[in-house]
Amino acid sequence: MAEFIIIFREVLEAGLIIGILYTYLNKVDQQSSIARMWQGVLVAIVLSIIGSFLFQILAGGFEGQAEKLFEGVVMIVAAVVLGSMIVWMAKNKNIADDLKSQASDALSTANAGWAIFSLAFIAVFREGIEIILFMYGLAAKQGALSFLSSALGAGLGLGVSYAIFVQGKKVPLKTFFNVSSAILIFVAAGMMAYGVHELESAGVIPDYGRVWDINPPKLADGTYPLFHDKGYIGGLFKGLFGYNGDPSLVELLSWLLTAGGLGYMWRKVS
Repeated sequence: MAEFIIIFREVLEAGLIIGILYTYLNKVDQQSSIARMWQGVLVAIVLSIIGSFLFQILAGGFEGQAEKLFEGVVMIVAAVVLGSMIVWMAKNKNIADDLKSQASDALSTANAGWAIFSLAFIAVFREGIEIILFMYGLAAKQGALSFLSSALGAGLGLGVSYAIFVQGKKVPLKTFFNVSSAILIFVAAGMMAYGVHELESAGVIPDYGRVWDINPPKLADGTYPLFHDKGYIGGLFKGLFGYNGDPSLVELLSWLLTAGGLGYMWRKVS
């Protein structure tokens, strides 16, 4: 479920930016710049895919303590980036006006086409890099990713963008972003806590022991019970909310501080 929400948000954000840019360029009759815009989108997608493979190769090159240290740092960075994105989206309510202003400035330059290319490229490539980072974090925390959930999230993000800019539908974007932001605050807190857990395992952060341990033992058939943090329901809660059946003191504090701090900042700027 977490991957569905993250992919949906990232694809929708990129779709909205490209949709706003396309609408403005079409309005001012800049067809050649529209072609450059789509070139920027295509190059950004290709480089994001290449970046994903390179990141997987890099991540797969670590073993033992180095792997735990790498995962811990990446998880914490992913939590910070995700939290920043949530607050930034809540704070910047005039993205359309800002983007149109940037496009207008780009069109006034000598190399207007390449300036528009850069705008589109940066918008899509940024979302692509964030997806790589967030998906790695989720995969490390959950143990696996759901391709179906990711595909559905991407499809919904593209579908909503299409409905807005092609079909002219009124979509309750504010509700979408508010609900997804509330959930992603807990996802970011879970990433932060898991990053701390990995740094504890690597010996970088002292481990002061478990606060509690409510993970039920394995069943007779060797599977995990539903509410074990590796079970079906517990695993779902772990991916969405950072649920942990046996957290350390530092993990628990990092989860509470991240969730509470992000929740406060989000409400303050919304």
